[in-house]
Amino acid sequence: MNKARFKKFLSYYRPYIPLLIADLFAASIMAATTLIIPLIIRYIVNDLLPSQPASLQPVLSLGIAMLGLVALEMVCNFFVTWKGHSMGVRMEKDMRAELFDHLQKLSFSFYDNAKVGSLMSRATSDLFQLVELYHHGPEDIIISLVKFIGAFAILASIHLPLTLIIFALVPFMLIYAWFSNKKLNQGYVRNKETLAKVSAALEDNLNGVRVVQSFANADYENKRFDTISNEYSSAKQHTYFYMAQYFTGMNAMVTLMTVVVAIAGAVFIFNKQLSVGDLLTFTLYISNFTEPIRKVINFAETYQDGMSGFIRFCQIMEIKPDIADRKDATHLNVTHGDIVFEDVSFAYDQNHPVFSHLNLKVDGGTSVALVGSSGVGKTTLCSLLPRFYDPQSGTISIDGQTIDTVTLKSLRENIGIVQQDVYLFNGTVAENIAYGKPTATMDQIIAAAKAANAHDFIMALPHGYDSDIGSHGVKLSGGQKQRLAIARVFLKDPKILIFDEATSALDNESEHYVQQSLSTLALNRTTFIIAHRLSTIRNAKRIIVLGEHGIEEEGDHATLMAKHGAYAKLVEIQYVDAH
Repeated sequence: MNKARFKKFLSYYRPYIPLLIADLFAASIMAATTLIIPLIIRYIVNDLLPSQPASLQPVLSLGIAMLGLVALEMVCNFFVTWKGHSMGVRMEKDMRAELFDHLQKLSFSFYDNAKVGSLMSRATSDLFQLVELYHHGPEDIIISLVKFIGAFAILASIHLPLTLIIFALVPFMLIYAWFSNKKLNQGYVRNKETLAKVSAALEDNLNGVRVVQSFANADYENKRFDTISNEYSSAKQHTYFYMAQYFTGMNAMVTLMTVVVAIAGAVFIFNKQLSVGDLLTFTLYISNFTEPIRKVINFAETYQDGMSGFIRFCQIMEIKPDIADRKDATHLNVTHGDIVFEDVSFAYDQNHPVFSHLNLKVDGGTSVALVGSSGVGKTTLCSLLPRFYDPQSGTISIDGQTIDTVTLKSLRENIGIVQQDVYLFNGTVAENIAYGKPTATMDQIIAAAKAANAHDFIMALPHGYDSDIGSHGVKLSGGQKQRLAIARVFLKDPKILIFDEATSALDNESEHYVQQSLSTLALNRTTFIIAHRLSTIRNAKRIIVLGEHGIEEEGDHATLMAKHGAYAKLVEIQYVDAH
């Protein structure tokens, strides 16, 4: 891990340093109690019982003391488990919020290539494993150090030769655990990769379940999902094989250590070099220095697992948004809504330009219709205006203000978009309309719905504005969803509008209502209309025809038809297709 990432890793502890210190202190006390109890037992066996005291009072007193230590350990354990995990949960919340905020800032070009399922995996399972490292890592290190060093010091003071015999086995345990754990960690990484594929496939299928069922492709989807699921299952089984290998070997090592202590201790007792109480103490301490070894090895696993998640987290966080505010960005003030594209060139990749050196001026408060065959850049041109993408060259300005010199928030607040593929969020009708202005009152929401010709059908729903629309508005028709989207824009009240083929997928009746709503919405606003069905823009005063080389023709319907050019050909093709 490089220095910058290491600093970032530690930075998430900063708000919780007092809680971290308290957690580590409690963990230290908890570890210390497990070291003290065997010493008390040794004292009872070696000193009190052989002297045959007149009463059991000293033994009972020490028993009460041990119960007190057990109670103290329980309190510390409770604190570590509760507050330690609470700290981890808060850190997880902080990181997820930071990741979510960063994802909101990434531009469309990032999402053009990103897989939603993979991003979800990074925001859920990856962060969970990372937080396990944040929480358990420091605890495990402190507990391991206290127990290992304390046990060695105590046992060495009791009988150094037997201590050295026991600790001679430790390197073998570490070597075995290291190699076994390395394979186990590789398995965990593979699990994450395949789990991300499962998440992506599941998310893709559930989003497209209606398409799947309409094509009767459930069997095909089952086979496709089975292939990915089998890959994940296979990876998990391999991991469990290495896990069985690791834990079986470690348990055998601990048992072997107990056997060695018993045999070597018996030899020392036979030679009168060790007491029975001392042997009992050694046996009790075995877990105190084998558990730290387990914890260190498990920490290595947690570290590997957590750091792989942190690296994946950093990979996203280190992606710089292609489009961001300049340091000196100013607020956009739209007065008239005059828009100018000057010598604009754009390409999704350098070898395939969408358009080059395009010039276009749209006066404020007027409408312009964009037409042309698929792929000529109608939607792309409009996507440059709210800076979903930036052009490779040229400038775009609104009322004389170049859009890359103003803040994205103020720019996008002044632009309303109604698309063909309407996206509605899970929730109620009112919540979806209010998305245009989250602070809107119910009266404002209803006014926007009425302006969009949506109020009547909303009131016919079972719960009116409180009706749940289902996932992505599945309970509504296409026309109803469009009118909700228009109501949302009415509520936003932007100065500039973009209608991206907003009626092309609607039936005639729905199109009639939506067209009325769009016409009302466009009044006195600068409006771009991307038209697929040319019949919808026959009355437009300004029609721009885009072709492979940019703007090919411009004028109203009659003027363009008289030219017998590109526009006339498009109209003829649509007429032939319609008949």
